[in-house]
Amino acid sequence: MERKTKINAEDGKQELSIVREFDLPVDLLFKAHVDPEIVTLWMGTKVLKLESKKHGSWQFETSDPDGNVMFRAHGVFHDVIPNDKITRTFEMENAPFGVQIEFFEFESLGEEKSRLSIHTVFQSVSHRDQMLKLPFAHGLNMAHNRLEEIVKSL
Repeated sequence: MERKTKINAEDGKQELSIVREFDLPVDLLFKAHVDPEIVTLWMGTKVLKLESKKHGSWQFETSDPDGNVMFRAHGVFHDVIPNDKITRTFEMENAPFGVQIEFFEFESLGEEKSRLSIHTVFQSVSHRDQMLKLPFAHGLNMAHNRLEEIVKSL
């Protein structure tokens, strides 16, 4: 299966570039990132908080069937411009790397097509490399596939 979500990680740099084109209008792609109900559906995680506004915060959590927390992440929104961009921090609890800053750009490619570009900056090259050792690329591609499928059905 083709990975539609493309991740570029240049050697020696503490950043990642992620690009994905969707068969969705840009307003629905943006909504899928700021609406708690939709985020829950495509990310498969519980949204504890999602204040999609400047200075708002967010927190997500995933538990196993026994209720044990397997993943928890949180951050703060620095900028939210509808259908255009989101700037936020991202911090995963109990991870070997620190806070990241993420720049999401939403671009219309026509009535039913859009592009999401994410530029993520890590505290160091080693933190970025530790993230890449996780099944990050595969998981992100799967999540983006679900996003497109779920939003198309709404």
